[in-house]
Amino acid sequence: MEPIKMTEIAVKALDAKKAADIKAIKIEDITTLADYFVIASASSSTQLKALADEVEYELEQQGITCHHREGMQSQEWILLDYGDIVVHIFIKDSRAFYNLDKMWCDGTDIDISEWTKPE
Repeated sequence: MEPIKMTEIAVKALDAKKAADIKAIKIEDITTLADYFVIASASSSTQLKALADEVEYELEQQGITCHHREGMQSQEWILLDYGDIVVHIFIKDSRAFYNLDKMWCDGTDIDISEWTKPE
């Protein structure tokens, strides 16, 4: 599956579970880590886990398994690495602290408005 389609599935899964401030960044031209980062915020540790579970479920439905996950016991940040895309889900304060949005500002922001429901 194309990385952009994987990114779309992850964004839609996060949106379905009411993630806040979802962002997709194309990073393939500036790093070999992945083609896309998806970053989202959760309002609680319970939602943090629910968001990660939903992303994993929706991608598994397409036959895509997570290569590596970190922070599943965390109350702050969960990372799901699918090779071509990496999904970062933060509690809002942790997202502000780590500021991946700024760190990867040389990447290209992807317009996800067609993948999400208006607030």
